[in-house]
Amino acid sequence: MPWPERSPMDQRLQLVQDYRSGLFTMTELAEQYGISRKTGYKWIGRTAGTGGVAEFADRSRRPHHRPGATAPRLVAILVALRKRHPRWGARKLLALAATQHPTVTEWPSRSTVCEHLTRAGLVVARGRRAAAVGHAPSVLAPITAPNGTWTTDFKGEFRTGDGRYCYPLTLRDGYSRFVLRCDGLLGRTLDATQRRFARAFADYGLPDRIRSDNGGPFAGLGLGRLSRLAVWWMRLGIVPERIAPGRPDQNGSHEQFHAVLKAHTARPPAAHLRAQQRRFARFCAEYNHVRPHEALGDAPPATYYTPSRRALPSTVPAIVYPGHLEVRRVSCVGSISWRQPVFLTESLAGEWVGFEEVDDGLWTVYFGTVPLARFDERLGQIHPLATITTGARADTSARAVTGKIKDAKPQ
Repeated sequence: MPWPERSPMDQRLQLVQDYRSGLFTMTELAEQYGISRKTGYKWIGRTAGTGGVAEFADRSRRPHHRPGATAPRLVAILVALRKRHPRWGARKLLALAATQHPTVTEWPSRSTVCEHLTRAGLVVARGRRAAAVGHAPSVLAPITAPNGTWTTDFKGEFRTGDGRYCYPLTLRDGYSRFVLRCDGLLGRTLDATQRRFARAFADYGLPDRIRSDNGGPFAGLGLGRLSRLAVWWMRLGIVPERIAPGRPDQNGSHEQFHAVLKAHTARPPAAHLRAQQRRFARFCAEYNHVRPHEALGDAPPATYYTPSRRALPSTVPAIVYPGHLEVRRVSCVGSISWRQPVFLTESLAGEWVGFEEVDDGLWTVYFGTVPLARFDERLGQIHPLATITTGARADTSARAVTGKIKDAKPQ
């Protein structure tokens, strides 16, 4: 299935539609679309009269007269050379042209040659993967102390000697690079992953945040990209952070660790999963306590890591909300009752969500302290937020408010 693409005209049209719906202010839309309020009002103003789609097109800024433009004769020479040598770049074409035409003293720059070749249809642009639509990227917090942010991921699966697949699940402290877990699993399942995280929490305590990619079981497909695993983290007071789709560099240290892990433990793979797990254990012990790390001044990660002071509770605490929020419980099919059933996401089945009224008939939907969507009571519609901002309501966090919701069973 190809990646969905959104042209600038589509985004500008969506901006105007969102503004005219009355659900969002221009300040909110400017933040969601990554533009200034002035730019937003510009597109609103262009459609105030006709409202035609053509008004969304960019207007030409080309000057009427260009005294420094490249002479057509030189452009023709370069285009002819490109057709003769279709794999040559602009630098080589300029060198050859200067040799063949020594009387010409002012050739265009390399960038200008690239522009002319592109206009002549002689440059094939490399395809780019468009950003996935509907994802709710997190605001990544800086990593400044141990247990502030743990990073996690699945290393690409491989077959062991007995032909069975091994899925390495890795978990590290982002500050000290200390490897907390490295487990060879038989699949990327929720139950197996959650059990390993529970062991890590029991051994090292709870972090403030866990950073992952957008794959399962860390993220889901529904509202807020929440998964059952992420909901469990949030119940424990852990903020799930997700890197932007197609941006592994936002978790670059963890990706580099995977390259080292694979080189030392999986080339070639062990005979079976138990032997592979022993390799992982030996490698992690050396990595944590012996191997110098350049980012730590050539000290091993264990030198900088200390367990968290937040211990894993015996029972998962209930989510609590301040008194001014309307609270609803999500049904087993992912819906809440608001005069009529309103679907949220199956990942929140059995959980409590809060509704904060921000305008007449307009509500912001929260799970804990995380805003997930805007709810239009008049139309019964849920509008996901473009960006998930964690910790936006610090004054209403589970440790700062009273009024515990009863009958909320731990997961």
